[in-house]
Amino acid sequence: MDENWGDRTKMVHAGVRRSQYGEVSEAIFLTQGFVYDSAEQAAARFEKAGPDEFIYARYGNPTTAMFEARIAALEGAEDAFATASGMAAVNGALSAMLKAGDHVVSARALFGSCRYILEEILTRYGVEVTFVDGTDLDAWRAAIRPDTRAVFLESVSNPTLEVVDLRAVAQLAHAAGALVVVDNVFTTPVYSKAIALGADVVIYSATKHIDGQGRALGGVILGTHEFIRKTVEPYLKHTGGAMSPFNAWIMLKGMETLDLRVRAQAATAQTIAEALGTDARLTRTIYPGLTSHAQHAIAMEQIGAGGTVVSFEIAGGQEAAFRFLNALRIVLISNNLGDAKSIITHPATTTHQRLSPETKEQLGIAPGLVRLSVGLEDAADLLADLRQALDKVAQD
Repeated sequence: MDENWGDRTKMVHAGVRRSQYGEVSEAIFLTQGFVYDSAEQAAARFEKAGPDEFIYARYGNPTTAMFEARIAALEGAEDAFATASGMAAVNGALSAMLKAGDHVVSARALFGSCRYILEEILTRYGVEVTFVDGTDLDAWRAAIRPDTRAVFLESVSNPTLEVVDLRAVAQLAHAAGALVVVDNVFTTPVYSKAIALGADVVIYSATKHIDGQGRALGGVILGTHEFIRKTVEPYLKHTGGAMSPFNAWIMLKGMETLDLRVRAQAATAQTIAEALGTDARLTRTIYPGLTSHAQHAIAMEQIGAGGTVVSFEIAGGQEAAFRFLNALRIVLISNNLGDAKSIITHPATTTHQRLSPETKEQLGIAPGLVRLSVGLEDAADLLADLRQALDKVAQD
């Protein structure tokens, strides 16, 4: 790969391994194991496998290796390890590096499953976790201690779209010798500058924008070669969180159109946010691309766009929100995001339903809040659909 290639070129060509047949589309190596020419070769490979030598699909696979190389090239990371899902990536990255007695500081605004790992699983094994307001640098400064092993955050939080000042948090963490672990799903690989801003470990749910068409689960952990191969790989290859070769092939195909899709989705999201931002039937419209957003300046500096997700709160609470969702004709009710199809969900009763009412209130997950993942449909059609649904709520 030419290091001077642009991002779109990397998304199409980086990491390709062609077989002796010279195929254009990347090959799917649907095999769980690999054959050795001799017992001596098998023994040598288990001792130290070369870059083009494979042992078992749980350890690595040529198709998976292509995806890992491609996403690493795009992200600007030294290496990557592909996982079975986005949550396998979050759990794998944190569990691989932490042990009993370690301290973690995390932003409190997180996807429900991420919060579960930090609150329930890591603490079960003796890891101390402190939650802070991710937008408050003084809170980070007060919580990070000399024994803090890692900080964890979503670059843009789910579902209230808070934007963390990653550069500033990374400086505070590194001063204490802590690693910075970033769930970068809402920023997407298209807009990511996470490593340049100070992230040590970047995590994606490839299920979202990377696939982008609702087909397959997947995740990926990116970082230094030493961290990926000496910390992450031993943990994941023994605990079984590896990505399947077929799913890796889907992610490779998704990456070919990733830039085109995400930029189109973000442009439509900006249009929708601006159009609905003054609608009196909404008590809040949350979108980092709006100047009214509390971290708009940071979002423009660190991301350069508002992203593909818009959250808004419908006057009338949960009952009104449900009527709104049920009246939609184009936008689908589901809990995924980053899809070619526009998808909407009610976080308080789905993705964040396990949180206590007090925690939901603290995080701003109100009964009327809905999260819209903008797809590739015509912007005018989406706006018309959203407005007619709001009309139905008002009529009822």
